Amino acid sequence: MTPLLSARAVTKQFGGRNGCADVTFDLYPGEVLCIVGESGSGKSTLLNTLALRAEADSGALRYTNTNGEAIDLFSLSEPRRRLLMRTEWGFVQQNSRDGLRLGVSAGANIGEPLMAVGARHYGQIRNTASQWMERVELDPARIDELPSAFSGGMQQRLQIARNLVTGPRLVFMDEPTAGLDVSVQARLLDLLRTLTTTLHLSVLIVTHDIGVARLLAHRLMVMQGGKVVEAGLTDQVLDDPQHPYTQTLVSSVLPV
Repeated sequence: MTPLLSARAVTKQFGGRNGCADVTFDLYPGEVLCIVGESGSGKSTLLNTLALRAEADSGALRYTNTNGEAIDLFSLSEPRRRLLMRTEWGFVQQNSRDGLRLGVSAGANIGEPLMAVGARHYGQIRNTASQWMERVELDPARIDELPSAFSGGMQQRLQIARNLVTGPRLVFMDEPTAGLDVSVQARLLDLLRTLTTTLHLSVLIVTHDIGVARLLAHRLMVMQGGKVVEAGLTDQVLDDPQHPYTQTLVSSVLPV
């Protein structure tokens, strides 16, 4: 199977220090790959670099688009990058308010990405927005309400709908459950697991929460100090961690 995304020795530095260094992996269609590590481990820097939100200092990154074309992402022009983000990619922010337009309605937040890819029929756009609200377990009757009228967990669901409405193949997620109550987190994780499976999404997700990784990810990459110190199948890494840092991460969330 051809990888959807291939990274080779990707490195990003800040002031001479590595944000992430020599990161190599392949992500396959329909696969969820989780990047775990504590604050400062480099996981968010890596995610932003892979999503072309930060410029890499070295390495190679290739993406196989819907036409089967292998694209060199680090040499991609800005117009093509923007097109990719509008069509085949999505990015779910940690703070849902950063990923929403707060001055327009819930329906408009979902409908705008459709208009960006050419949709023009207002009734169809509104109907699709309503369907997606229902799909992410939001009340479609609230389609005309502003995001500020929704709770934090609901705003995150709205941001997810905004990202998925155009049918992307690859979605980047930066700590999507951070800051939410435990019960809200659980419902959101169930939703994400359902959506990734039914839509056959490829997902790169960053989290410091081992529980999130175990529930969602097929494979894990564990980062410490900007480097990947362990990688493998999720159950394999979490049930039999080899690196001392991974052992510490796993033991810290187990009951005493």
